[in-house]
Amino acid sequence: MTQPGSGLRRTLGGLHVWGLAVGLVISGEYFGWSYGWGVAGPLGFLVATLLVAVLYVGLSLCLAELATAIPDAGGPFAYGLRALGPWGGYLAAVAALVEFLLAPPAIAYGLGSYLHVLAPSVHAGGAAAGALVLFGVVNLAESKQSARFETAVTVVALVELLVFIAVVAPAFRWERFTADGWMGGTPGVFAALPFAIWFFLGIEGAACAVEETREPEKNLPRGLLLGILTLVLLALGVMAGAGGAGDWKRLNAIDFPIPEAVSMALGAGNPWVKGLAGLGLFGLVASLNGILFGAARQLYAVARAGLLPRGLAAVNGRGVPARAVVLAVGAGLCGVASGKTADLITLSALGALAVYALTAASLLRLRHAEPGMVRPFRAPLYPAVPVATLGLSLACGAAIAASNPGVFRLFAALVLAAAAYRWWVLRMPGRRP
Repeated sequence: MTQPGSGLRRTLGGLHVWGLAVGLVISGEYFGWSYGWGVAGPLGFLVATLLVAVLYVGLSLCLAELATAIPDAGGPFAYGLRALGPWGGYLAAVAALVEFLLAPPAIAYGLGSYLHVLAPSVHAGGAAAGALVLFGVVNLAESKQSARFETAVTVVALVELLVFIAVVAPAFRWERFTADGWMGGTPGVFAALPFAIWFFLGIEGAACAVEETREPEKNLPRGLLLGILTLVLLALGVMAGAGGAGDWKRLNAIDFPIPEAVSMALGAGNPWVKGLAGLGLFGLVASLNGILFGAARQLYAVARAGLLPRGLAAVNGRGVPARAVVLAVGAGLCGVASGKTADLITLSALGALAVYALTAASLLRLRHAEPGMVRPFRAPLYPAVPVATLGLSLACGAAIAASNPGVFRLFAALVLAAAAYRWWVLRMPGRRP
């Protein structure tokens, strides 16, 4: 390995950034979101999804400005550090690590569930663990090679979703989608928010690739904004197609809603069922590979700043933070062992919302405190965009906390433990990492 902090290499173009932005998130189209139907019904969940889509469009605009003005692999950690000081940066880092370290096991479990549909003898948990290790190895390759792989599987996954929408469209019936559509009422909309967030969670990881992007002032905003547009359109199409294909209640507690929706529309024996389940693996692979990429860059950046053991900031001869990749895989294996997909999704969503609130607050603070900062991209409709992003993030976080008090207590405990680490351990003589 080279010495810690020796630097990442600029090898990625705009298409790679788009591939990362969509690939990081696209597994959310394949599983996880349907849990929201169980608490809100399809219409209630549609309201939650539209609300969250507005949040993510605003977030993407904020990220495009901040990432090009502060091109650092730490992403929200770097923005918070510059705008809000050491504690603001550290809390952003902690929240980002909760999000990026707990999302991979949820995605891996979804991948294992799809494999189980294809081959019932395959154990979903064992397949999930194997997938984490496999794509940890892929992430040890040079960043450009990993990004090319990511872009390729993302394109296949995107085409598969378009095929799915086309296959189930003839079976769509509005009365099926609206049957018990508001069953959760207003409380159901709030309870469904973490599963609506799962449609888009992780896109901010693309901003962490800024140190590895050529001409980031141009390629980063294009890739990021095109990515969120792609994801919003896919989310609405997939949800409508699945909900109108049959009895949506069959989908609200499983990790493989896409093949099950095809089964309802065309019959269990139709070859499209296993065909789309097989192609669906590409979406899960894209997100698992991409989210591990983002998790490793977060660990690398925080360690480089001295807030985690500095050994995690070491890069290998291919310019990859290898130790950070290994730690991300290890954390994912622990999450898979829990077997609690819904709780992992909710914890990731809480971490993400904290990151989004701090990101929007950073943009507002920097516009006020450093008006002369060079900003290759400026978020439009200022201050409405960051204010709306901040407000929606806080409102969604409060709603999720009220609907999931046990998971919120665990999230709060993780944040407090991290704060205690910074306050006590880093101040002890000889104990700085």
